[in-house]
Amino acid sequence: MRRGAITTLAVLAVALGIALLIHDKFEQWVAQTELPPVLLEVGAEVRAHDGTLLRAFAVENGRMRLGVELEQVDPQFIAMLIAYEDKRFFDHKGVDLRAMVRAIGQAVWHGEVVSGASTLTMQVARLLENSGTGSPAGKLRQIRVALALERRLSKEDILTLYLHHAPYGGSIEGIRAASYAWFGKEPLRLTQAQAALLIALPQSPEARRPDRHPQTAHAARARVLVRLDLPPDLNQSDVPRGIRPLPQHAPHLAAALRRESPAQLRHDTTLRVQLQRKIEALARRAVAGQAESVSAAILVADHQSGEIIAHVGSPAFTGAEGALGFVDMTAALRSPGSTLKPLVYGLAFDEGLVHPDTLINDAPVVFGSYAPQNFDGQFRGMLTVRDALTLSLNIPPILLTHELGAGRLMSGLRRAGTQPQLPAGEAGLAVVLGGVGMTLTDLVQLYAGIAQGGRTVPLQVKKQDKGGLPKRFMSPVAAWQVTHILSGIAPPQGSGDAIGQIAYKTGTSYGHRDAWAIGFDGQHVVGVWLGRPDGTPVPGAFGGALAAPILFEAFGRIGAFRVPLSSPPADALILGTAHLPQRLRTFKSRNSAFVADPNSPVVTFPPDGAVLRENGFGVPLKLRQGVFPLTILVDGFPVMTELRSRDVVLPLEQAGFTRISVVDARGRSDSVEIRLD
Repeated sequence: MRRGAITTLAVLAVALGIALLIHDKFEQWVAQTELPPVLLEVGAEVRAHDGTLLRAFAVENGRMRLGVELEQVDPQFIAMLIAYEDKRFFDHKGVDLRAMVRAIGQAVWHGEVVSGASTLTMQVARLLENSGTGSPAGKLRQIRVALALERRLSKEDILTLYLHHAPYGGSIEGIRAASYAWFGKEPLRLTQAQAALLIALPQSPEARRPDRHPQTAHAARARVLVRLDLPPDLNQSDVPRGIRPLPQHAPHLAAALRRESPAQLRHDTTLRVQLQRKIEALARRAVAGQAESVSAAILVADHQSGEIIAHVGSPAFTGAEGALGFVDMTAALRSPGSTLKPLVYGLAFDEGLVHPDTLINDAPVVFGSYAPQNFDGQFRGMLTVRDALTLSLNIPPILLTHELGAGRLMSGLRRAGTQPQLPAGEAGLAVVLGGVGMTLTDLVQLYAGIAQGGRTVPLQVKKQDKGGLPKRFMSPVAAWQVTHILSGIAPPQGSGDAIGQIAYKTGTSYGHRDAWAIGFDGQHVVGVWLGRPDGTPVPGAFGGALAAPILFEAFGRIGAFRVPLSSPPADALILGTAHLPQRLRTFKSRNSAFVADPNSPVVTFPPDGAVLRENGFGVPLKLRQGVFPLTILVDGFPVMTELRSRDVVLPLEQAGFTRISVVDARGRSDSVEIRLD
């Protein structure tokens, strides 16, 4: 073997010497060289807002090769590479005759190959053609290609080719993929010891693989440092013991961008890499301990700019354990449950149908064959619109949707920038309770618009996109009124006070198939979904219990300082029920869907609007009609239940306005408002 290598070097030296004697023929021989393809095939990349690599795709045969420019590599690495491999790289024209003569002399003197004469350009020629070096013919071909490359490419181009094609073990090719695979960083941030290892690896990429042959890798790295007269590396513990996977953040989004533009090599996104990592970890924690196959999706956006800053389509990009992790649940059509109710109330505010402090009757109602029920099967009687939304009751928003028209609700959804999908036929009243297909992205889009005062905020994830022009789908006053109500909903237990004020709404679809929580502060909007991708129920899954805590944790990961919610517009009408215009005090349907029952309970004393003096003995309450048992509510909260008398005394002592309601066993009700002095 040694004798063959010496013979090869000698033959090449003689051949090259003869060629140089006949210069013209030599130049013609080089000029007629047919070069291998030099166009680089590199994997597509998805980058975060700051340019950090989020996801990289392999090239053919699963090889990992990432695009790289000279300025993306640590200058120290370049200097060390040239000094070690080819110190006269910038002086020769592809072949270093001095190095070749030296190599032959050393081989003859020592009886074996001591040093090589292969230049970086010759190594590039070998890598481009994947040719061997054992025969004189093979070496001569490398010399010829190297000479031709030097005449057609710049030194920087040749060096760039080397940085792309050099092998680093396994399927890793090129300095950038190697730097990520072995050290988890860009090659611009290599240490001296790390640079030395990556200089040594391409000479014997498999024999020196750190994960398989750590001692050999350490020795090879040490030789590089010694030859370059650099401080010796005495620490073997920093030799990497395994190949790190390339970044795989936001895999669903990355795959979608690649499908959309398969020829594009770089996709710059609006994602913030640190937040993305935190939200991915949160999604994994959200499903830990849940029922089998439960998945989660979380979307975070800046509603001031429309930029999506974190995107998690599932906790894991796999199909393991039947969880269908490959399904991007931010884009899956699902039933939105109660999350559309804020839009209904906002549209009703704009139509002048109600005000947040308008009284509305939560009682049984029938529309043809449709008899909606509240989630708990109970009815609250007369209560304010504010309380109806806070309690997420079903009857009040259905009454309002009946007045608005289901088509008006669908139009509002589309104007808000969403793309609702009806399962079949025309929109009906059930739309408000989730009878329409919506995606998590749609809901984040809707709530971003509410947060921005009723103007659409076109969401964008591509950094170069500017988004469309905003459109108004709700007045600023109505949007603020909805926001103010949602911000008054109690946060989930254990969320703490450090989160700050968040306006949010939860939802649970029919059959417990989807658990939702969507919320916003003054800058960010977050959407959370949990369920099974195949649509099978998750018994006991409620948006308030399952998704809301994750929502508040997501806000906690955004950062301690966040923008507060907006102040009320100057023209917002902030009045109690008794001070509203007469038509807004109590909601009355223009086309009532039910006829008042003459046997409904009636409060005969005190009369509506009465002013009573507090005497320490309570307030007498006299009732007429109604089926036992009766329920008495004070300001929307039950104070007497299972009542079987029509004459009672209420223990009211606090001065001010009070709403007294009575609900009978059939859900029929009456109420009065009094004032205690």
